[in-house]
Amino acid sequence: MRPVLVAVALIALWEAVVWLGGVPHYILPPPSIVAQEFVGRGDLLAEHAAWTLIEIAAGLVLGVALGGATALAMARFGRLRAWGMPLMVISQAVPVFAIAPLLVLWLGYGLASKIAMATLVIFFPIASAFYDGLRRVDPGWLDLARMMDAPPLSVLLRIRLPAALPAFASGVRVAAAVAPIGAIIGEWVGASAGLGYLMMQQLARGQTALAFAALVVLCVIGVALYFLADALLRRAMPWVPHAA
Repeated sequence: MRPVLVAVALIALWEAVVWLGGVPHYILPPPSIVAQEFVGRGDLLAEHAAWTLIEIAAGLVLGVALGGATALAMARFGRLRAWGMPLMVISQAVPVFAIAPLLVLWLGYGLASKIAMATLVIFFPIASAFYDGLRRVDPGWLDLARMMDAPPLSVLLRIRLPAALPAFASGVRVAAAVAPIGAIIGEWVGASAGLGYLMMQQLARGQTALAFAALVVLCVIGVALYFLADALLRRAMPWVPHAA
Protein backbone atom coordinates (compact mmCIF):
# COMPACT_ATOMS: atom_id res chain seq x y z
CA MET A 1 0.00 0.00 0.00
CA ARG A 2 2.91 2.35 0.54
CA PRO A 3 3.56 3.08 -3.19
CA VAL A 4 -0.18 3.62 -3.67
CA LEU A 5 -0.35 6.10 -0.81
CA VAL A 6 2.69 7.97 -2.13
CA ALA A 7 1.13 8.14 -5.61
CA VAL A 8 -2.17 9.42 -4.22
CA ALA A 9 -0.38 12.07 -2.17
CA LEU A 10 1.63 13.26 -5.19
CA ILE A 11 -1.51 13.44 -7.35
CA ALA A 12 -3.34 15.44 -4.67
CA LEU A 13 -0.38 17.81 -4.37
CA TRP A 14 -0.29 18.21 -8.15
CA GLU A 15 -4.00 19.04 -8.25
CA ALA A 16 -3.67 21.56 -5.42
CA VAL A 17 -0.68 23.30 -6.98
CA VAL A 18 -2.49 23.80 -10.29
CA TRP A 19 -5.77 25.11 -8.84
CA LEU A 20 -4.37 27.13 -5.93
CA GLY A 21 -1.48 28.54 -7.95
CA GLY A 22 -3.62 29.45 -10.93
CA VAL A 23 -1.31 27.64 -13.35
CA PRO A 24 -2.68 27.70 -16.93
CA HIS A 25 -3.86 24.27 -18.01
CA TYR A 26 -1.94 24.43 -21.28
CA ILE A 27 1.26 24.60 -19.20
CA LEU A 28 0.39 22.13 -16.43
CA PRO A 29 -3.00 20.41 -16.64
CA PRO A 30 -4.38 19.08 -13.33
CA PRO A 31 -4.79 15.33 -12.81
CA SER A 32 -8.58 15.64 -13.09
CA ILE A 33 -8.28 16.86 -16.69
CA VAL A 34 -5.59 14.29 -17.49
CA ALA A 35 -7.94 11.60 -16.18
CA GLN A 36 -10.58 12.78 -18.65
CA GLU A 37 -8.13 12.07 -21.47
CA PHE A 38 -7.81 8.48 -20.26
CA VAL A 39 -11.58 8.12 -20.45
CA GLY A 40 -12.04 9.83 -23.79
CA ARG A 41 -8.81 8.82 -25.58
CA GLY A 42 -8.01 5.53 -23.90
CA ASP A 43 -8.00 3.59 -27.17
CA LEU A 44 -5.46 5.97 -28.70
CA LEU A 45 -3.22 5.75 -25.64
CA ALA A 46 -3.43 1.95 -25.64
CA GLU A 47 -2.53 1.77 -29.34
CA HIS A 48 0.61 3.89 -28.95
CA ALA A 49 1.52 2.23 -25.63
CA ALA A 50 1.53 -1.16 -27.36
CA TRP A 51 4.17 0.04 -29.84
CA THR A 52 6.34 1.50 -27.10
CA LEU A 53 5.99 -1.64 -24.98
CA ILE A 54 7.14 -3.80 -27.89
CA GLU A 55 10.18 -1.59 -28.39
CA ILE A 56 11.03 -1.65 -24.68
CA ALA A 57 10.56 -5.41 -24.28
CA ALA A 58 12.64 -6.25 -27.35
CA GLY A 59 15.38 -3.82 -26.32
CA LEU A 60 15.39 -5.22 -22.79
CA VAL A 61 15.78 -8.81 -24.00
CA LEU A 62 18.53 -7.91 -26.47
CA GLY A 63 20.32 -5.61 -24.03
CA VAL A 64 20.35 -8.21 -21.25
CA ALA A 65 21.52 -10.95 -23.62
CA LEU A 66 24.28 -8.85 -25.22
CA GLY A 67 25.40 -7.31 -21.93
CA GLY A 68 25.54 -10.67 -20.18
CA ALA A 69 27.42 -12.31 -23.05
CA THR A 70 29.90 -9.44 -23.22
CA ALA A 71 30.61 -9.62 -19.48
CA LEU A 72 31.17 -13.38 -19.65
CA ALA A 73 33.47 -13.03 -22.66
CA MET A 74 35.56 -10.32 -20.99
CA ALA A 75 35.84 -12.40 -17.82
CA ARG A 76 36.97 -15.43 -19.82
CA PHE A 77 39.40 -13.82 -22.28
CA GLY A 78 42.00 -11.34 -21.06
CA ARG A 79 42.71 -9.78 -24.47
CA LEU A 80 39.03 -9.13 -25.06
CA ARG A 81 38.84 -7.48 -21.65
CA ALA A 82 41.73 -5.15 -22.49
CA TRP A 83 39.96 -3.95 -25.63
CA GLY A 84 36.35 -4.34 -24.60
CA MET A 85 36.26 -2.21 -21.47
CA PRO A 86 37.54 1.01 -23.16
CA LEU A 87 35.03 0.51 -25.97
CA MET A 88 32.21 0.13 -23.45
CA VAL A 89 33.22 3.34 -21.69
CA ILE A 90 33.49 5.20 -25.01
CA SER A 91 30.03 3.99 -26.03
CA GLN A 92 28.59 5.59 -22.90
CA ALA A 93 30.60 8.80 -23.26
CA VAL A 94 28.69 9.65 -26.45
CA PRO A 95 25.27 11.14 -25.56
CA VAL A 96 22.37 8.95 -26.62
CA PHE A 97 20.65 11.98 -28.17
CA ALA A 98 23.59 12.26 -30.58
CA ILE A 99 23.33 8.60 -31.60
CA ALA A 100 19.55 8.50 -32.04
CA PRO A 101 19.44 10.45 -35.35
CA LEU A 102 22.11 8.16 -36.79
CA LEU A 103 20.20 5.03 -35.80
CA VAL A 104 17.04 6.44 -37.38
CA LEU A 105 19.02 7.27 -40.53
CA TRP A 106 20.55 3.78 -40.71
CA LEU A 107 17.60 1.67 -39.56
CA GLY A 108 14.62 3.78 -40.59
CA TYR A 109 11.59 5.12 -38.74
CA GLY A 110 10.22 1.70 -37.79
CA LEU A 111 10.73 -0.52 -34.76
CA ALA A 112 14.35 -1.40 -35.56
CA SER A 113 15.86 1.99 -34.66
CA LYS A 114 13.85 2.22 -31.41
CA ILE A 115 14.83 -1.31 -30.37
CA ALA A 116 18.47 -0.55 -31.16
CA MET A 117 18.35 2.61 -29.04
CA ALA A 118 16.75 0.77 -26.11
CA THR A 119 19.35 -2.01 -26.43
CA LEU A 120 22.17 0.53 -26.38
CA VAL A 121 20.84 2.19 -23.22
CA ILE A 122 20.36 -1.16 -21.45
CA PHE A 123 23.61 -2.78 -22.55
CA PHE A 124 26.05 -0.87 -20.35
CA PRO A 125 24.30 -1.31 -16.95
CA ILE A 126 24.04 -5.05 -17.56
CA ALA A 127 27.58 -5.53 -18.84
CA SER A 128 29.26 -3.37 -16.19
CA ALA A 129 27.31 -4.78 -13.23
CA PHE A 130 27.69 -8.40 -14.33
CA TYR A 131 31.39 -8.02 -15.14
CA ASP A 132 32.00 -6.37 -11.77
CA GLY A 133 30.30 -9.33 -10.10
CA LEU A 134 32.42 -11.80 -12.06
CA ARG A 135 35.59 -10.05 -10.87
CA ARG A 136 34.59 -9.86 -7.19
CA VAL A 137 34.51 -13.59 -6.46
CA ASP A 138 35.84 -14.90 -3.15
CA PRO A 139 39.58 -15.53 -3.76
CA GLY A 140 39.42 -18.62 -1.57
CA TRP A 141 37.04 -20.31 -4.00
CA LEU A 142 39.34 -19.54 -6.93
CA ASP A 143 42.41 -20.79 -5.04
CA LEU A 144 40.61 -24.03 -4.23
CA ALA A 145 39.66 -24.47 -7.88
CA ARG A 146 43.29 -23.95 -8.95
CA MET A 147 44.47 -26.52 -6.38
CA MET A 148 42.03 -29.01 -7.90
CA ASP A 149 43.24 -28.19 -11.45
CA ALA A 150 39.81 -27.02 -12.56
CA PRO A 151 39.69 -25.86 -16.21
CA PRO A 152 39.22 -22.09 -16.66
CA LEU A 153 35.86 -22.58 -18.36
CA SER A 154 34.60 -24.69 -15.46
CA VAL A 155 35.79 -22.05 -12.98
CA LEU A 156 33.88 -19.41 -14.92
CA LEU A 157 30.64 -21.39 -15.22
CA ARG A 158 30.58 -23.20 -11.87
CA ILE A 159 32.16 -20.65 -9.51
CA ARG A 160 32.34 -17.15 -10.91
CA LEU A 161 28.99 -17.18 -12.71
CA PRO A 162 26.86 -18.27 -9.69
CA ALA A 163 28.74 -15.85 -7.44
CA ALA A 164 28.08 -12.97 -9.85
CA LEU A 165 24.31 -13.57 -10.17
CA PRO A 166 23.38 -11.01 -7.44
CA ALA A 167 25.33 -8.32 -9.33
CA PHE A 168 23.66 -9.41 -12.55
CA ALA A 169 20.27 -9.10 -10.85
CA SER A 170 21.09 -5.55 -9.80
CA GLY A 171 22.00 -4.69 -13.36
CA VAL A 172 18.73 -6.15 -14.65
CA ARG A 173 16.75 -4.04 -12.18
CA VAL A 174 18.52 -0.89 -13.34
CA ALA A 175 18.03 -1.89 -16.97
CA ALA A 176 14.30 -2.43 -16.44
CA ALA A 177 14.00 1.04 -14.96
CA VAL A 178 15.92 2.81 -17.75
CA ALA A 179 14.59 0.69 -20.63
CA PRO A 180 11.89 3.21 -21.63
CA ILE A 181 14.49 5.96 -22.07
CA GLY A 182 16.02 4.55 -25.22
CA ALA A 183 12.69 3.83 -26.89
CA ILE A 184 11.28 7.27 -26.11
CA ILE A 185 14.40 9.06 -27.36
CA GLY A 186 14.16 7.12 -30.61
CA GLU A 187 10.49 8.06 -30.96
CA TRP A 188 11.24 11.72 -30.33
CA VAL A 189 13.84 11.76 -33.10
CA GLY A 190 11.66 10.07 -35.69
CA ALA A 191 8.68 7.72 -35.51
CA SER A 192 5.13 7.19 -36.69
CA ALA A 193 3.76 5.56 -33.51
CA GLY A 194 4.54 5.20 -29.80
CA LEU A 195 4.05 7.21 -26.64
CA GLY A 196 7.01 9.48 -27.36
CA TYR A 197 5.65 10.23 -30.83
CA LEU A 198 2.20 10.89 -29.35
CA MET A 199 3.65 13.29 -26.76
CA MET A 200 5.54 15.32 -29.35
CA GLN A 201 2.53 15.39 -31.68
CA GLN A 202 0.09 16.58 -29.01
CA LEU A 203 2.46 19.16 -27.52
CA ALA A 204 2.87 20.67 -30.99
CA ARG A 205 -0.93 20.93 -31.19
CA GLY A 206 -1.26 22.42 -27.72
CA GLN A 207 -2.97 19.29 -26.33
CA THR A 208 -0.94 19.24 -23.12
CA ALA A 209 -3.38 17.07 -21.18
CA LEU A 210 -3.12 14.19 -23.65
CA ALA A 211 0.67 14.51 -23.65
CA PHE A 212 0.63 14.23 -19.85
CA ALA A 213 -1.63 11.19 -20.11
CA ALA A 214 0.94 9.54 -22.39
CA LEU A 215 3.65 10.44 -19.88
CA VAL A 216 1.65 8.80 -17.07
CA VAL A 217 1.26 5.62 -19.13
CA LEU A 218 4.99 5.62 -19.77
CA CYS A 219 5.71 5.97 -16.04
CA VAL A 220 3.35 3.08 -15.28
CA ILE A 221 5.14 0.91 -17.83
CA GLY A 222 8.55 1.72 -16.32
CA VAL A 223 7.43 1.01 -12.74
CA ALA A 224 5.65 -2.19 -13.79
CA LEU A 225 8.75 -3.44 -15.62
CA TYR A 226 10.91 -2.80 -12.56
CA PHE A 227 8.64 -4.66 -10.17
CA LEU A 228 8.12 -7.49 -12.66
CA ALA A 229 11.88 -7.91 -13.07
CA ASP A 230 12.35 -7.78 -9.31
CA ALA A 231 9.69 -10.45 -8.74
CA LEU A 232 11.16 -12.74 -11.42
CA LEU A 233 14.67 -12.35 -10.00
CA ARG A 234 13.48 -13.14 -6.50
CA ARG A 235 11.90 -16.36 -7.74
CA ALA A 236 14.90 -17.29 -9.89
CA MET A 237 17.50 -16.64 -7.16
CA PRO A 238 15.91 -17.34 -3.77
CA TRP A 239 19.26 -18.16 -2.16
CA VAL A 240 20.83 -14.69 -2.43
CA PRO A 241 20.31 -12.10 0.35
CA HIS A 242 18.27 -9.62 -1.75
CA ALA A 243 15.73 -12.33 -2.47
CA ALA A 244 15.19 -13.37 1.14
